[in-house]
Amino acid sequence: MTYTSQLPIVDLAAADRGPQARRLLHAQLHSAAHDVGFFQLIGHGVSEAETQALTSAMRAFFALPEADRLAIDNINSPHFRGYTRTGDERTGGARDWRDQLDIGAERPAHVPGPGEPPYWWLQGPNQWPAALPELRLAALNWVERLSGVAERLLHELLVSIGAPADFYDDIFGAHAHPHLKLVRYPGSAGDGADQGVGAHKDYGFLTLLLQDHVGGLQVEREDGAFHDVPPLPGAFVVNLGELLEVATNGYLRATNHRVVSPPGATERYSVPFFYNPRLDARIEPLAFPYAGTAPGVTADPANPLFAEYGRNELKGKLRAHPLVAARHHADLLLNPEGQGGRPGQPAMSR
Repeated sequence: MTYTSQLPIVDLAAADRGPQARRLLHAQLHSAAHDVGFFQLIGHGVSEAETQALTSAMRAFFALPEADRLAIDNINSPHFRGYTRTGDERTGGARDWRDQLDIGAERPAHVPGPGEPPYWWLQGPNQWPAALPELRLAALNWVERLSGVAERLLHELLVSIGAPADFYDDIFGAHAHPHLKLVRYPGSAGDGADQGVGAHKDYGFLTLLLQDHVGGLQVEREDGAFHDVPPLPGAFVVNLGELLEVATNGYLRATNHRVVSPPGATERYSVPFFYNPRLDARIEPLAFPYAGTAPGVTADPANPLFAEYGRNELKGKLRAHPLVAARHHADLLLNPEGQGGRPGQPAMSR
């Protein structure tokens, strides 16, 4: 099988252009989510000015002296927030050749009490660079803006497969757990390794990625090979997370993807936004007309999926950030999945 160089392109604005255009949108969404698990999203309503405000602040952050960035090193945060130095994050046990700033909803720390699941450690304040106060406003505005886009997209996606648009509304809301990364790939590692980010699936509902013109994102297709995703100006690359695969018993696909480091000293910037439910959300299986044709959830003994979203994220964070885990959560390393829920078994959330 041969592939075009571009992913399917979905125009979200078609939802407002009348019944015929909306039916076409749903057909495109259904196909992209079921067959590929990835697509390019246009018509999302995010303006160039909004994008520029964020990307300018991001580039200013990475231009700060190293001492200013290390002042908010994520090793200081039991909530896995802050700056990660190049090579300190792991995917599949191997280092990722990038540095980044991890940002979430700005909330007070929730230290788990007796009997509470340890995933509550993931809730807490962000770390912001003192030398760049505008970054906080730009990043939190982006989280709010893209949460709205992702909510609308999820509604249209659910309708496209015959499910109620609001089926999962109650596990998001004011206590959802969005996650934003500001990422810089500094170029080749110099030792022959080209892992910008190793092959993986995302463990939430939806990811909306803003990538620059350099490229490097690759998606695994049905032939088992990884194919480049050429940047499309003004578009978000959207992929489905593992929770949607679990919710639909594999009918919607969470797809492996990776980033290959740019050559030489070429820098690449990207901004992935992860649309995630509440940490304590338990995912109810989706009732939809195509459920009888679902192939089942991908089995991976090394990556069991749990009913509570927080358990999946905590498991991922402990693996990806070993320095933070060792400093703040050595006790959890013996039991990385935490408490509650059963592997691979979605549970009632409504």
